[in-house]
Amino acid sequence: MAVEYALKKGMHLMKLRIKFNKYGPVRFIGHLDVMRFFQKAIRRADIDVAYSQGFSPHQIMSFAQPLSVGLTSNGEYMDVEVHSIVSCEDVKNRLNAVSVPGIEVLSVKVLPENAENAMASVAAASYTVRFREGREPKLNITEALPAFLAKDNILYNKETKKGIRELDLKQGIYELSYRNNCFHMLVDASSAGNIKPGQIIEALLKEHGEELQENALLITREDTFLNLGTEDDRKLVPLDEIGMFV
Repeated sequence: MAVEYALKKGMHLMKLRIKFNKYGPVRFIGHLDVMRFFQKAIRRADIDVAYSQGFSPHQIMSFAQPLSVGLTSNGEYMDVEVHSIVSCEDVKNRLNAVSVPGIEVLSVKVLPENAENAMASVAAASYTVRFREGREPKLNITEALPAFLAKDNILYNKETKKGIRELDLKQGIYELSYRNNCFHMLVDASSAGNIKPGQIIEALLKEHGEELQENALLITREDTFLNLGTEDDRKLVPLDEIGMFV
């Protein structure tokens, strides 16, 4: 049992990494509401969750990266600290039994003691992006993309509270292709980079004199990755690559 595993290792708490998806109408629910949902779901599922100390105790959890409202995802992650579990499969089944349509727990793993939390671990994310019907650009993307990727710099003007900030997206685009009327991309999602799929597509269209129409994109985050290599020699793996099933 996992409880025996914890005691054997001398661990006071176990950290679980939970992978889940988000789809359907739930995609319009913001990050704070998703967090509140899981707090309630953990209580309803009777998970032996750990609470912080102090005047206002709260469940010890962290999310890998907030998902923008309107996006769907097949690879969201959260870390939760617990005192004990029967098994990873039991936690998964308990949470899914009290979940709602549009949120499904896909896997649960016990993390090593030295593992960084989900938010600190994020290095990249993969996406698939389509245009909504009737909002496609005139641009032939298949023909335009090779020259776009061959550029030394891909500049994008981002609006911030302090004004316009010019970004170079080039270094943060790890993979980008277009097939079957769909973009497939792997991009920097670290706190230092964090490129949005819409920024890339907007920059591509602008280069050819077109503007991205409002609400034109259907975006799905396929997975979220950590880097087991170095900055110069990346080895990107999904966040649930580490840890073990018990």
